[in-house]
Amino acid sequence: MLERLLKPREFCEIVGISYGTFKRWVSQGRVSVVRTPSGRMRVPYSEVERILGGRPEAREVRAVVYARVSSSDQRSDLERQVQYLTQYCSAKGYRVVDVLTDIASGLKTDRRGLLKLFNYVVSRQVDVVVVTYRDRLTLFGFEYLEYFFKQYGVRIEVIYGDEPKDAHRELVEDLIEIATSFAGRLYGLRSHKKKRFLEEFKKLLEEVEKGESS
Repeated sequence: MLERLLKPREFCEIVGISYGTFKRWVSQGRVSVVRTPSGRMRVPYSEVERILGGRPEAREVRAVVYARVSSSDQRSDLERQVQYLTQYCSAKGYRVVDVLTDIASGLKTDRRGLLKLFNYVVSRQVDVVVVTYRDRLTLFGFEYLEYFFKQYGVRIEVIYGDEPKDAHRELVEDLIEIATSFAGRLYGLRSHKKKRFLEEFKKLLEEVEKGESS
């Protein structure tokens, strides 16, 4: 079987060194490389095993913690999320690269913390993203984000399976935000039809909440 050959950047990511260090190691003869017919440099995978003592899985795992709440009056919950997540990473032996937080709806795609997380992922500076619940990262389309991150070798770890009971109120608020957006498109921003639609929609949600509590 032919040995797998790694691009220099791939080798650096697995071993956990910078490209500058890699070039220095090559010049010093600490890393063996081969040249492709086109002259490109490649590193045999056996070099990874040699440098990491035959245990590439022992490489340090870089983690980014991400926590989110919808409103500023939930700051205590945000702090609890961060505490749980950092303790989890410590127990797993992960090195926390950054702790990112957002106070915004899970529907917003321009969250500052989320955009910074994307930058970490595409620049391959993280191995795992840790969240408490799936909806902390995004209310809809979690599977799309999971697939996107995976293309950069990043996995998402959700440490709690079930959503908290107090998340119900937040979900209702997000549903109202969605309904407001669609109503604006259907009836116009100032239309009396939009206002009546939203009033009826909110009334329906209240009836559903009453039915669940009875």
